[in-house]
Amino acid sequence: MAMLELKELTKNFGHLVAVNGVDLSVEEGEIRGLIGPNGSGKTTMFNLISGFLTPTRGRIFFRGEDITNLPPHLVAKRGLVRTFQLTALFREMTALQNVIMACHLHTGLGLFQQYFRNAGTRLREKEIAKKALALLDSMGIADKRDEITGDMPHGHQCALGIANALATEPKMILLDEPVGGMNPTETKEIMDRIKRVRDRGVTVLLVEHDMKAVMTTCEKVTCINFGNKIAEGTPQEICSHQDVIDAYLGGGTNACSV
Repeated sequence: MAMLELKELTKNFGHLVAVNGVDLSVEEGEIRGLIGPNGSGKTTMFNLISGFLTPTRGRIFFRGEDITNLPPHLVAKRGLVRTFQLTALFREMTALQNVIMACHLHTGLGLFQQYFRNAGTRLREKEIAKKALALLDSMGIADKRDEITGDMPHGHQCALGIANALATEPKMILLDEPVGGMNPTETKEIMDRIKRVRDRGVTVLLVEHDMKAVMTTCEKVTCINFGNKIAEGTPQEICSHQDVIDAYLGGGTNACSV
């Protein structure tokens, strides 16, 4: 059984077809890349999968369950979580406070327990803070725990976004341009950490424009253009696929050179 399966997924905005009958199957334990030129429909697909948009047609299955019309918070509770391009961070809070907030989905503390803080509540809060610090450490930014998020470098903010997603204890994570705007050193560090995320049992589907990062990290890559799936295969197959080359370069010689 696939971890994530899309069947004839379609999204229309008026007369514009943003996603057109896409079939996609992501296996458990996989790092899958989703690529395509700007405006190809990648972000719309992420929004459909995570419940922020409702499909015009088609179905979405996660771990065998039809989640097509579930709202985002119920999708997340089932273990399918996405990141955003920094917009979901609490920029006025510290890095540690951000991850503690993200842990809220599984705290087990209701409003009553948080308002009337007894010994059990205080112990649970300490456990959550310890978990949050461990997540920061797993992303290499534990030493930044007391820094205000809005003042952190771009690469550290991206790492924090992934730590926030992991705080929800996902089975699968959707990463939206995790290395956007990073230099080569930062990019390699983040992609290495994404591999470690997978190694701890989290399936990964990522959208990324950095083709080198995608091709050196993903076992399989899916390419879409104008809302249509045009190619799927190993990185080596995608790099030499003529439809991918045409989509990125208009008939150039190597899609991985972009």
